[in-house]
Parts: sequence; structure tokens; C-alpha cells
Amino acid sequence: MTQTNPHHMGKGPMHSEGSDPSDADKPEEPGMNQEIAEIYRKETDASCKDNLTGLFTHGFFHLLLENEIHRSRRYGSSFTIGLIGIDGFGKYNQQNGSLKGDRILQDFARLIRHNVRKVDIAARYGGDVFAILFPETGPDRAGPAIARILSQIEESTDQALTASAGIASFPAEAETKSRLLSKTNEALREAKNEGRNRSFCFIADDPAPDEIETADPLVLVVDDEPLNRKLMTHMLTGKDYRVLEACDDAEALEMVQGNDIDLIFMDVMMPEMDGFEACPRIKTSPDTRMIPVVLLTALDDVDSKVRGFEVGADEFITKPPNKLEILARAASLVKVKRLNDNLTNVEKVLVALANAVEIKDHYTQGHIQRVSDLAAAMGRRMGMSQFRINALRFGGILHDIGKISIPETILKKKGRLTDEEWKVMKTHTEMETRSVFPSKKP
Repeated sequence: MTQTNPHHMGKGPMHSEGSDPSDADKPEEPGMNQEIAEIYRKETDASCKDNLTGLFTHGFFHLLLENEIHRSRRYGSSFTIGLIGIDGFGKYNQQNGSLKGDRILQDFARLIRHNVRKVDIAARYGGDVFAILFPETGPDRAGPAIARILSQIEESTDQALTASAGIASFPAEAETKSRLLSKTNEALREAKNEGRNRSFCFIADDPAPDEIETADPLVLVVDDEPLNRKLMTHMLTGKDYRVLEACDDAEALEMVQGNDIDLIFMDVMMPEMDGFEACPRIKTSPDTRMIPVVLLTALDDVDSKVRGFEVGADEFITKPPNKLEILARAASLVKVKRLNDNLTNVEKVLVALANAVEIKDHYTQGHIQRVSDLAAAMGRRMGMSQFRINALRFGGILHDIGKISIPETILKKKGRLTDEEWKVMKTHTEMETRSVFPSKKP
């Protein structure tokens, strides 16, 4: 879906649009930017500031953008960038001369610099185009901020010049730097095509099937302390997670059976049943074994951590939990869980297909289940790991799937097959092998 929004809004300086008052107190992280600036100077032998506008240069903005992408991937956060272009600047420059044009660029840069937060990054992107990076900010907050900057520009310039803007966010609209900048440039072009003097946020109409998001992840927080549950819930709901709470492990085990849980944060030290006992119950159940479990505890000794992993925990975090670590672990584990869900769905489809093939051949009713059970039993007898046993079981289910290529006149024939028919029947193993290993000869 594409959205265009005329920027005309209320007057007055813009501070932290759509954010709470605490935004103003966020650190500017000067140490990080200074360190990047030193690297930039050494590698390019150039200043990181544009001589005309005093904003960051195009090259240094790219370096800061790469750093923000790296940080967002690490912590599972998001950010938005906006490109602001002056409408009709080329014509204005021709009519009034480059000196006046430079003054307009300086005025625009000053307005942008005075109307962004300390944590935001403003740069001269090129010519008459400026860039703003809004860390940890979605388009719902960056959009109004950009619109108010455009309004300030229109009201403050004596030459009645206006500006247009394009907006895109990471990773919602793009997951690479080049794709993000391409989206933002496209949005800027659309804003000018729509009549200029407006901002435009580009959102794809029809995402690819693997990009379609389901409902917000559902997280279960298990802790006998109400304040601890409240703290975890506050951390997660602020990042669009749905949260269920359980006061003990017994209640948690009931809740995982009736809900499609994506992730569990579980306290270790609880009355009656502790996390070390509840975790293996979740991990050994066929219905819940794929749910990631993060154990939270004040215990920081190695033995406790080793025990946590031995009972099946996916992560072990020491209390008090760090918000960035919690969100990073949650984003990573939920992504893995949903990938595993997709693989499970594929497995179900293949099993259904194998069963459909077996129905066609009335001589082998129940055969694939018997082979699957026998293969799994042999694996257990040989002391194989559960992973290998599951592979044997699945192989037993699929071992005759090549029969889908055999004509029903042969599969359903009553009586003995002819030599030619028997040759055709035996090709089902070759068809099966080619379907699994298409690049290899059977």
C-alpha cells in the first residue's frame, strides 16, 4: 500500500514528534560518532562535515547508516530515514544565482538541524537533498516529524520555496542499505510527482510470500513475582509482542497447551516446580518441543547454566535482565521458531501426500506407518540421537512417495503384474530419489 500525506500541520518548532518526554534525555552517543568520524578522516582524508551547511557529508552519512543497520540487526530494533529535497531548486538557482542558492541551502540546513532530536542524524545527501536518520523510530513517528520540518521550511523561507520528502524504515520496508536508500529515493520521487510540498511513505502493496507477517509474536512470561512479570511485560509490549503471564510453572504448562506460544521467558527459582523441571516437560512434548525457552535466574554459576542447557533451554539470562538483551534474544528466537513452524508445515504436507499415495495402492495399506515405526525402533535400539531417529521416522513415511508417478492401472491392478508392469512399478524408487536429490543419478 502506498500512502501520501500532505505535510500541512500545526505551527511551532518540532522537538520529539510522537515520543515521550524521556526522548530528550537519550544519550547522543558522541563517543561512538567521534570514533566513526576518526576512522572516516583516516580512510578518506576528508572532513565528516559539509563546508556549506555544517551537516554531515554524504560519505559520512553512509558510514553512520551502515553502523545503524549493524546495531539494529544486533538488537532487533528499527529505524527510519527521510530524504528532503527542495522543490524547483534548479530553476531557482538559475534565476537567482548560486550565491543566493547557497544561502537557501544554509537556511534549510539550519531549520533541519534545529528541528531534530540530539540522537537524530542530519546530513547533506547531495545537491539540494538532505537526509535524516531517526534511530529506534518507526515511520509512524518519523513521518509527522518530517512533515513538521517541511511546514517549518515553507513558513520560514522568504522565497516561498517548499520541500518534499520520502520516508522508508528498516527493516520493515528494506533489509539492506542499498534497498533502503532505493525505497527512500523512490518515495521522494513519488512525493514530487504527487504535487510536491508533501511527504510520501512507500509501503509495498503485495509483499512476497516469505515476507508476509503473521500476528504479533505471543510470549509467555513465567515468574512467581508480580513485579518481575510486570517488568518483562512492559519491555515486550513496547516492541509489539503480545504477552501472557503465568505465576508458576504448573499454570505455564497449561497455557502452552491452549495457546500458540512463540517464546517462553521462565524464572528458574519458583515454588513447587522450578524451571529446571518444567523446561524438559515442554521440550519433550511433541506439541510444544519447538517453543524456545529462555531461563531467567539470579544464579550466575557455570553449573546452573550447564544444567539449564541440559534440560533443553535455548538461552540462559542472568537477572536483572538487560532490556536490549531481552529484545535481541526475543527477536532472534521468534524468527527461528517461525522458520521451524514453516518446516513443520512442509513436513505435514509431505506426510499428507505420502498418505494420499498409499490410499491409491490398496495392497500396501498401513505400510508406510509400519516402515516408519520399525525404522524409528531400530534407531532407538542402536542408540541414535533423537534427531536421527526423527529423520528415520520421516524417511519411512516418504520412502514410497515415488508411487505418485505410477499409473493407477498398475497400482490398482488385481492379480499379478506383467514383467513390463513390474518394471514400471520398480521405477517409483527412482522417481523418489530424483525428487529428493534432483542433481544426482539414482
